[in-house]
Amino acid sequence: MTRRTARAALLAAGELLAWWAALALLWLVLISTVDTLERIVGASCAAAGALLARAGRRAVTWR
Repeated sequence: MTRRTARAALLAAGELLAWWAALALLWLVLISTVDTLERIVGASCAAAGALLARAGRRAVTWR
């Protein structure tokens, strides 16, 4: 892996992590009870949302 692709992979992972954290936090704020199942569903939905948010941003910025 070249230095450029390693940097791009780290930036992509950082962006996904930031989106996931923001969406997971929003999920936790909006639910009324926090149990194990809600955390699993929230983490899964946040992961899907993070992937879609990154794909949408890349489609708009053409990168």
